Amino acid sequence: MHVLSSAVLFGTGIGSAWYLLLASLSARRRAGDARALAEVAHHVVLADLWFTATTVIVQPASGLVLVQLAGLPLSARWLAQSLALFALAVACWLPVVWLQIRLRALARQAVAAGVPLPAAYWRHFAAWVVLGFPAFFAFLGVFWLMVAKPP
Repeated sequence: MHVLSSAVLFGTGIGSAWYLLLASLSARRRAGDARALAEVAHHVVLADLWFTATTVIVQPASGLVLVQLAGLPLSARWLAQSLALFALAVACWLPVVWLQIRLRALARQAVAAGVPLPAAYWRHFAAWVVLGFPAFFAFLGVFWLMVAKPP
């Protein structure tokens, strides 16, 4: 359960970010045409709510069960580092969810009005990108710690 949920968490995060990034850059090249972007953003929001949100809960819960079953001390340095990185990633992810919902709304509004994406879209998109980097690297660190369990 722990390994599967970590794969879903990381895979959904990377996949969703990749497709929203590409759809946004494509919309920019098409002079702000947001039709495809509105659809991609909709599915990214759903994926985050269905998959990422559930695994954000399952991941630490199943990890703590594994720690207990293995008889590992909660004071193990790699475990504390893993939890800190996970907390950092989630702290970045929470505003990302809000930003994705705003991006979707702005794209839908542009499509409905038949106008290019507004400047607010690109400001929110920039914040989304900035928050994505620490979350990505934090999750990479969690994966490494989970597998390596360094002394």
